[in-house]
Amino acid sequence: MVMPLRTATEDSVELLDPTHEQDPAGFAPPARLTTLKSTTIGVISNGKENTKPFFDHIERLLRDRHGVAKVIRRIKTNYSAPAQHELLAEAMGWDAVLAGVGD
Repeated sequence: MVMPLRTATEDSVELLDPTHEQDPAGFAPPARLTTLKSTTIGVISNGKENTKPFFDHIERLLRDRHGVAKVIRRIKTNYSAPAQHELLAEAMGWDAVLAGVGD
């Protein structure tokens, strides 16, 4: 189930709710960031070929348009499996996380 949490405009980012429709009980999204300025954003890639140029572009946009202070990029050890526990533990220290796939 993908439901927009906020409508995108030229100066905003559209957020999608990745909650699985069969088990939404007990899930509450974290409070939204009021700004991306001076934040640390993590980017978790599945490591496939086309993720690098895509996330290069996203990183430029985050820094140049939104004032993100730090972008931390990580690649999962297995593109078809969930992110490893150590990576998820590291992500707990980030202000927000983007996860993406590419083929």
